[in-house]
Amino acid sequence: MKSLLFLLIILILGLKFYSVQFLATIFAISFLIFFHELGHFLAAKSLGIRVEIFSIGFGKSLFEREFKNTKYRLSVLPLGGYVKLKGQDDLNPALRNYDKDSYGSLSPLQKIYILFAGPFFNLLLAFLLYIAIANLGLEKASAKIGFIAPNSAAQEMGLLEGDIIKSINGVKIQSFDEIPTLLTPNALIIEIQREEKLLNFLIAPKTGQAYNEFGQIMPKLQLGIAPSNEKISVSYTGLQSLSYALDESIKASTLIIKGLFKLINGDIEAKNLGGIITMVDLTSKAAEISLSWLLFITALISINLGILNLLPIPMLDGGHILFNFYALIFKKEVPQKAFEYLSYGGMALLLSLMLFATFNDIVRLTQN
Repeated sequence: MKSLLFLLIILILGLKFYSVQFLATIFAISFLIFFHELGHFLAAKSLGIRVEIFSIGFGKSLFEREFKNTKYRLSVLPLGGYVKLKGQDDLNPALRNYDKDSYGSLSPLQKIYILFAGPFFNLLLAFLLYIAIANLGLEKASAKIGFIAPNSAAQEMGLLEGDIIKSINGVKIQSFDEIPTLLTPNALIIEIQREEKLLNFLIAPKTGQAYNEFGQIMPKLQLGIAPSNEKISVSYTGLQSLSYALDESIKASTLIIKGLFKLINGDIEAKNLGGIITMVDLTSKAAEISLSWLLFITALISINLGILNLLPIPMLDGGHILFNFYALIFKKEVPQKAFEYLSYGGMALLLSLMLFATFNDIVRLTQN
């Protein structure tokens, strides 16, 4: 009853603040969890291990159906999920099982394979979503110049508002966000379209100050231009869509890993850490814009989920992978007491991070 009441409160608040787009958010998050757990499920099945429960969500079961010795559940709290393998009870050795179809019968490498499959499926899902986005098209700012800064490289070399950048050093440009990635300290051949004419300019970018992806002010090469309000749909097909999906997957993964290191090093403030409310906010707003943007944000969250689950923190897949590497190297399991202390410590750390991130979310909402 408490779980149902909690779900009802979530739905009421979500619909109040985000209208029907909130339902798209719930579906997207649930699908991410499903795909993550599907990775564990298929990996376990491929080794002949019995999966006792496959649950999307936590708490009271809303729907349950048993098929081939596995109970498939849809539970009341959609922000999570799990698969329960036969004999998998690390915190209670008395309940472990070493039958042939049990998790306990597996070697450390086989356990690592099952544990890694969940995060890998999140990365795979993001790649597939990027392919879909590439074919659907994503609305972006066009390469038409809407503003030229005084004393900038663009102004000094004669670019005008309304010019459309067609290529830089022979690389064709579709959208404005492609321009910064092609800038170098050396002079560049920039082809622009001015009314019906194609003109070439030799321009050396200047170094200025700009915000990076983490909101930090950094030196950055600039032409001194800003896009117009004109929007275009950028799409890719065939092999180009695969290349786009791979590039976006690598960029998103790199960004997340950089962000983690910057948080640990103190280069960016912990107040920038976002939680479930930020996730819901971004996804709901993306759903309001277009299907492509909803898929784009979902892909980012999926990569986040995959990488964060690989962190070597007990209670996460990465923590269990680390324990199994210990067993593989030292030919024995982590001592039970140490395992319990580390697991409860990891649980406390994750809970603290979740509460802190939620606090940050609430502060940001109240300030907007």
